[in-house]
Amino acid sequence: FSKIIKKEIPADIVFESENVLAFKDIKPQAPVHILIIPKIEIKKVTDVNGKEHACLLGEMFDVANKLANDFGISGNGFRLVLNCGNDGGQEVYHLHMHLLGGRHMQWPPG
Repeated sequence: FSKIIKKEIPADIVFESENVLAFKDIKPQAPVHILIIPKIEIKKVTDVNGKEHACLLGEMFDVANKLANDFGISGNGFRLVLNCGNDGGQEVYHLHMHLLGGRHMQWPPG
């Protein structure tokens, strides 16, 4: 993800601020599948420090809500996913939030 942040490799970027970047997932699991990432490197959820990262995490949730509205999925609902570690399904070790929507989500997820 650092290469996407630095614009060294292409991505379909749908939002960017000083602290957060959001782009479409290259292997979407729903009609809307966007990854929301911090521009600083935090490897995984267990590396988050609430006091240090509170504003950043709040901005990520604000971006998720904005994009859900922009992509027309806020009315029927959407899913936010944060995977942590190998057993949690994390494939890229840079904290990222999945915004998924545009279809009915099943439970349990998998």
